[in-house]
Amino acid sequence: QGQLVESGGGLVHSGGSLRLSCAVSGEYFTMNSIDWYRQTPGHEREWVAGLTPSDWPHYAASVQDRFTISRDNAAHTVNLEMNNLKPEDTAVYYCHVGAHNFWGQGRQGTVSS
Repeated sequence: QGQLVESGGGLVHSGGSLRLSCAVSGEYFTMNSIDWYRQTPGHEREWVAGLTPSDWPHYAASVQDRFTISRDNAAHTVNLEMNNLKPEDTAVYYCHVGAHNFWGQGRQGTVSS
């Protein structure tokens, strides 16, 4: 959907870093919680991290202390910085505005061992 446009991702070795960005249409940017999910083939989409309208970040246990979610007000993006990546982090990553059930188009992040 045009309200969410993702960029970033790619291929890194284990221990490396990737960054994902989700550009959010203005009217939805500040008033909603925005989350990142990921999905691997044959599995359901898994919640990874979220940011409330008051900028409180929260994380799944599997990514705590490795991933950082943040808001860039100037760029109207919600970003996911992923550090110390592991092969099990390989997935298609999606941003999501839950209040309107908007999803981004998905970006691949691949971590090689």
